Amino acid sequence: MENRTSPFAVRKEGFDLSRAITEANRCLLCFDPPCSKGCPAGTNPGQFIRKLRLRNITGAIRTIKESNIFGGACGALCPTEELCEKECAATGIDRPIEIGRIQQALIEHGQKTGFTPLKPADSPKEKKVAVLGSGPAGLTCAAELAKEGYPVTVFEARPEPGGVLRYGLMPYRMDPDLLQGEIKDIESLGVEIRCSSPVKGEKAAEALLEKGYDALFLAPGLWSAKGFNEDGPPFKGRYSSVEYLAMIREERFAELESDFKGRRVAVIGGGDVAMECVQSASRLEAADVFLIYRRSFAQMPGEEHERIMALQSGVHFILLNQPSAYITDTSNRITGLKLNRTELGPEDLSGRRSPRPVQGSEWVLEIDTVIEAIGNQAEPGSAAWYPSVKTDQQSLIQADQNSAQTSARGIFAGGDIVRGPALVVTAVEDGKKAARSIMEHLTSQL
Repeated sequence: MENRTSPFAVRKEGFDLSRAITEANRCLLCFDPPCSKGCPAGTNPGQFIRKLRLRNITGAIRTIKESNIFGGACGALCPTEELCEKECAATGIDRPIEIGRIQQALIEHGQKTGFTPLKPADSPKEKKVAVLGSGPAGLTCAAELAKEGYPVTVFEARPEPGGVLRYGLMPYRMDPDLLQGEIKDIESLGVEIRCSSPVKGEKAAEALLEKGYDALFLAPGLWSAKGFNEDGPPFKGRYSSVEYLAMIREERFAELESDFKGRRVAVIGGGDVAMECVQSASRLEAADVFLIYRRSFAQMPGEEHERIMALQSGVHFILLNQPSAYITDTSNRITGLKLNRTELGPEDLSGRRSPRPVQGSEWVLEIDTVIEAIGNQAEPGSAAWYPSVKTDQQSLIQADQNSAQTSARGIFAGGDIVRGPALVVTAVEDGKKAARSIMEHLTSQL
């Protein structure tokens, strides 16, 4: 595989500017646009589409970037059909305006033409802020603070910034150049991003406050994969979603070939990460790809259009089944997966009907390779990095939903480390809320 073109070439889905203008011309120009109320990040599609209709292209781009520093990424990745487009008034007459694709097209046009609407603050402030994690929540918070003149340093453990946008997605989901352009916008505001700079260890995060920073925003994300049968031996052909997707991003196709090409591959899970795994496994020329999920299709947490794309690519959905054990040969290589059929009982805390095993329904699916995409969790021991901050049993940080304030004065938190796995747009929302609260906190100290 290493000598041929990558099976993960970038898939371009956005409009060009001409098509974006044509689509914007369908807008009804609502006086009080409901689409703007449907965006958690406050990107204000009603306003930027109105400006595009009037051919004020730079004004449209400025509207997006001033309200959402990751406007391009959100346009490419957001489930807009469930958010802003769902609220579109044109739905009652025709189909909703394709807001996400217009938004992505405008940001890409700005990057191609070199138009950067955001400028550094004229009057720098003295109080400094440290941000732990360079995902969408951390970088949004940093950008919002920098626009007001606050010096911000972002500490990132990985070699490059972007968090889940860089390390949690396949390149066919979003052009990496789009992300790079948006990070460049953030750095142009004066944000310092220190990569390969993990802040880990006993009280390591809180120690930043003792080193001269006046506030701290925690947004390290969730990078440890959950697994079933976690105490089991290291079976050959078993991958965690984190490990597997990292190998894909690093184009280590030669290492994956023996476990995927011509093989029967099973992915356990039903979220967006599971959708990434099944679609990428198909591109690695697996003979068959199976998605194992314990609930029904309608209850899968993965975005609907991603589920449909997986079906269209030939993935076999085995629903209402949950794994119980691996079957291996004498060399400890996986040869099968024991499954139990499930039925749906009463609703659980997630609001979905809870799956329960059907007695006597165990069966075996013959497979060669398994990817566990059951979900991500906080890194083991991460609560010790900030011991004065309250966390729950899963080491998720407890923070106020509206202010992002934690139990420790001067320390705020947001993104997946607070919510659990969530949308990029909600991470942006968390970053904006945290920035406002941090500015209020720093102002109160004057």
